[in-house]
Amino acid sequence: MAEVRPAAGENGIGNRAIRVGTRRSQLARIQTDCVVEMLRDFYPELCFEIVAMSTTGDKILDTALSKVKDLFQIGEKSLFTKELENALERNEVDLVVHSLKDLPTSLPPGFTIGAICKRENPLDAVVFHPKNCGKTLSLLPEKSVIGTSSLRRAAQLKKKFPQLEFRDIRGNLNTRLKKLDEKEDFSAIILAAAGLKRMGWENRIGQLLSPEDCLYAVGQGALAVEVRAKDQETLNMVSVLHDGETVLCCIAERAFMKHLEGGCSVPVAVNTMLKDGQLYLTGAVYSLDGSDSLKETMQTSVNYPQQNEDGPNDDVQHVGITAKNVPGQAQEAAENLGIELASLLLSKGAKHILRVARQLNDAC
Repeated sequence: MAEVRPAAGENGIGNRAIRVGTRRSQLARIQTDCVVEMLRDFYPELCFEIVAMSTTGDKILDTALSKVKDLFQIGEKSLFTKELENALERNEVDLVVHSLKDLPTSLPPGFTIGAICKRENPLDAVVFHPKNCGKTLSLLPEKSVIGTSSLRRAAQLKKKFPQLEFRDIRGNLNTRLKKLDEKEDFSAIILAAAGLKRMGWENRIGQLLSPEDCLYAVGQGALAVEVRAKDQETLNMVSVLHDGETVLCCIAERAFMKHLEGGCSVPVAVNTMLKDGQLYLTGAVYSLDGSDSLKETMQTSVNYPQQNEDGPNDDVQHVGITAKNVPGQAQEAAENLGIELASLLLSKGAKHILRVARQLNDAC
């Protein structure tokens, strides 16, 4: 069946320029360019203007992300989004492109995620120092230092590779790779495979970490488009970018994180898969050193037909996501799956593990 592509005029946008907000980093610009190109494919008659700006998280490069929030008294997931959302609120931009994993599970009032694009590989990847080319983490010498800015990665890998040492490394992808290649401080660093691929550096991936080695972050590998919730024209325009499978996986993951009250100051990890109408979600919580953990898997059916859902609830949000072109019952099932899995872990002691992890991280 031929794909029906809405005309921009149907959204009431006309020929005015659409202002797209983004961070200034090279990766953010590449991701934004990718989203804009997809929108141009749907709406060739529209003009798009990219507005780049720096965020608090971009400016603080010498402190772990899990601690920066305390210095600035803002939510840890707002470090890379606050300035962009301020511009969106002031009507200085019409939409903002984010890495979904940077967006909190509860958005500020008046905002919504209007599109989640097809997910890139969500796995974590190991990039080795040139002298260790061809090795894997298990083959590195004892006491080798691995760089990562993520408590989640460190907690899982400390348990799996107790012979290695893990140390914080900050900066954008370019900066981290430069620190790895030009110094002897790190034997390898852990990065998201999606970012490396988008930057064209897939050849630097020395080892992909399977979910058995390292569950990934909520929303990792997916791009999100944030808009003003009441801006129906822009919401309708960007909704064509929604990838149904990615939407359902990410709703489940974000619901899991939200119900746990997790964030980047505690190690929470997931793995999701949609197969034959069944959505499978694996979720886990860890102590900072990985010695204590809880991990479970649940599944639910999301095999529901799309229905005409116009009416008073046509813009209902699920963990901050508005996706009218994805069956509402499927979205509800995905959200409930995340909540139920989080509830299961909480009943087994997850709250204690996360509370201790948060206290220890704050005390460091």
